[in-house]
Amino acid sequence: MNQRRPQRPSPRPPEGTPAPAELARMARAGLAGAVRVARWADTALGCGSPGATADGKATLSDPTAERAADDLGLSAAQVRADWDTARLAGLVEVHGDSARPGWRLRAWDRDESAVLRGWVALFDAWSLASPEPEDHEPAAVAEVVSAMPQVLSFLQLSAGPVPVEQLLDLLQQRVTELRTARCEVSYEPGTARPAEAGPTRPMVPGARQPAESVAVTGQPAESVAVIGQPAGGTAEPVPVADTALAPLLDWALHALAAVGALTYGDGQATLTPLGSWAVWVKLEQICVAAQSPAGNIEQSAEDMLRGCAQLRPNAARAEYRAWLAARPVGNAVTELIHAARGEDALLRGLAFEALRVVGGSAEPDVHAVVDEPALRPYALLWLAEHDGVDPEDAHEVLTREEATWLWVDTAAAVADHGEAPMLVRHLESAVQPTVPQLLDEVRAVGHPRTVQVLVALAAAHPDPALAKAVRRAAFQVHTGG
Repeated sequence: MNQRRPQRPSPRPPEGTPAPAELARMARAGLAGAVRVARWADTALGCGSPGATADGKATLSDPTAERAADDLGLSAAQVRADWDTARLAGLVEVHGDSARPGWRLRAWDRDESAVLRGWVALFDAWSLASPEPEDHEPAAVAEVVSAMPQVLSFLQLSAGPVPVEQLLDLLQQRVTELRTARCEVSYEPGTARPAEAGPTRPMVPGARQPAESVAVTGQPAESVAVIGQPAGGTAEPVPVADTALAPLLDWALHALAAVGALTYGDGQATLTPLGSWAVWVKLEQICVAAQSPAGNIEQSAEDMLRGCAQLRPNAARAEYRAWLAARPVGNAVTELIHAARGEDALLRGLAFEALRVVGGSAEPDVHAVVDEPALRPYALLWLAEHDGVDPEDAHEVLTREEATWLWVDTAAAVADHGEAPMLVRHLESAVQPTVPQLLDEVRAVGHPRTVQVLVALAAAHPDPALAKAVRRAAFQVHTGG
């Protein structure tokens, strides 16, 4: 049995953090240009219209950019910049050479959380918002991107302007730590690599680095940080040269300023209120991930849901939040829906409970499974609640057949994982007013577990006459009658 782990306190929001409504107003102002272009594309091009992009890589085609520029009174360059921002914020989705509005654009005027999620998505993609420096190796750029969260955390804790020299020193220390953790080994040019060192690994996955190259940045040898390996000694870090990182820090700060996370000028940087709030959100997610009460944070979605089956609702939701905080939202939603497609009806229901914790980010994926018979009732209920329908009234969006299918699926979960009295009580939740009507409609709905559910219900029910009727219905379904 998993033991409950001690809880760590979540970080408090920065003092003076604006209210969510004010943060959403700031985010709307910062993304106004992107929203304008996204809405133009939705109206002028139509949902899924081909020709929006030219190369299948979401780059806006020249004719489309010129048309948008004429309609909106902008330059083609500004249209392209706003289009790229809209893609990064999830306001438009590109599939091949066609584009369609994202769910955030649909919810933009009515849902503050959608606005803030869109801005955080842009914040997460800050390194894509500005072109990478061409005169630096991709591995060196990736190191700086990996080290910037610590720089941003320092800015957030400072709660005010910080000199760039101080940020450069912190970046230098963090990059050195990253290289030390990879155990990079230096050797003199022209000498063989020590056999015990093993093959050199690339700095980052996908870094363009030949197999025989040394694991250092692409900088000149005199300006790079390597881990010296003296004979008979232990590896010690060599500090990274300031001159190697200064241009990359300048690029990173300009990119973060471009997305509205900070202001940068006069030799100092300061987080904006939105940037400070976003960094706090990331720190809170780390704390939530560390508070997994049942220890399922590293499990697959299916195993995590099984681990939550015996938890009380509040404890299960805490586990869902911890599990979600430890992985990208898109991957998590995909895993949960895959688990819902399995044969275990209990996991199906729990998967959609976890998707309720995800919130609006899961809406496109839930919409996509509405036509799958096994998931349709769950998806319709989820979408109704997401649109503001009271959970107690959400069942009204289901047809009689869909409600009956859901009743059988839930009964299958109870039969597999619950106790006999629970299955008997489940009769009360049926939409049919009488048991004969329920049995008639259950037989017609075609659920693959109908026979097993009816047999289990007949065995559990204390009324002999009703149990006999249920067994007869099970026999008729089994024989095709």
